[in-house]
Amino acid sequence: MRRLALALLLLLLARHSSAQAATRTADTLITSEVRRQLDLLSATTSISAVHLGSGRMVEVRADQPMNTMSTIKIPIMLLAYRDAEAGRLNLDERITLREEDMRGGTGLLKRLAPGATVTYRDLIDQMIITSDNTATEALIVKLGMDRINGMLRELGFRETRLVQTISQFFRNSAAALSPERAAWSDVQIFRAPPVTALSAAQVAAKRFAFAVDSTTWLGRSTAREMTTLLEGIYTAKYANRANSAAMMNHLFGQFYTTRLPATLRYRSGVRIAHKTGDFPPTSGSDVGVIEYPGGVLVISVYTNANRGDFAQLELTIGRIAELLVNRW
Repeated sequence: MRRLALALLLLLLARHSSAQAATRTADTLITSEVRRQLDLLSATTSISAVHLGSGRMVEVRADQPMNTMSTIKIPIMLLAYRDAEAGRLNLDERITLREEDMRGGTGLLKRLAPGATVTYRDLIDQMIITSDNTATEALIVKLGMDRINGMLRELGFRETRLVQTISQFFRNSAAALSPERAAWSDVQIFRAPPVTALSAAQVAAKRFAFAVDSTTWLGRSTAREMTTLLEGIYTAKYANRANSAAMMNHLFGQFYTTRLPATLRYRSGVRIAHKTGDFPPTSGSDVGVIEYPGGVLVISVYTNANRGDFAQLELTIGRIAELLVNRW
């Protein structure tokens, strides 16, 4: 009997070892395919993806620092909810938006007449679902840039940080095209007319140089760190379950449906919570959590310094997400 039990145990161990080896081989092939798709892009790229149920991972240049653009708004949201949990911030408090508070780029609040009042909860929602820059700046002012970066350091993130405020980013961006604009006020920057002294090719070249200069990035992170951050929010590691669920609700409400949701958004049983980061056509990234019948996928895909077709870049991110959902 003992010999039989031992034989059965050895058989089970052999089968388990064989299954593990098969899984490792499959994930090596998946990683190779993901790398191939990323390397077809004329861009600097990275990815970190993990299947929460099994721990299976795909990583390509996962520790390479990247320009986050608006994906850096996720830790801003996290600090707001942690402050609310600590009683430091009332998310239902209202603030009045003045003309000097308006910021360009993405978002809807810039279209409101000055004097509109919104809650901090509204600001978080717009910062995430429409990537609203007016909302983001108001939250940075309220929370403090140093505190946002301090929280990230305390949580163990070595590379992830907010490099500059929205105001600083837009002023530096404007000055890259027209140096005298560095001294302009926020209102002047917001209402600035296009630069006409440069050709379209010159504008594109200067925008590219600005986007790839790490000193002028809006935010900095790695694919691995952003995936870790998202996993911590999803599993309520950094805030209580109610506030973690509220943060995920913002991410599930994302307005933009290219990139990660590109080919998955109409599939039955799939829900995608994500945050985009843009400086087209130079940078287009997406990070998020995908719930589907096979489990939960946490994924961060970054692209910087793109010189190719931006539409192809966006579709590639979607195809990679679809590949992982299909294989895992």
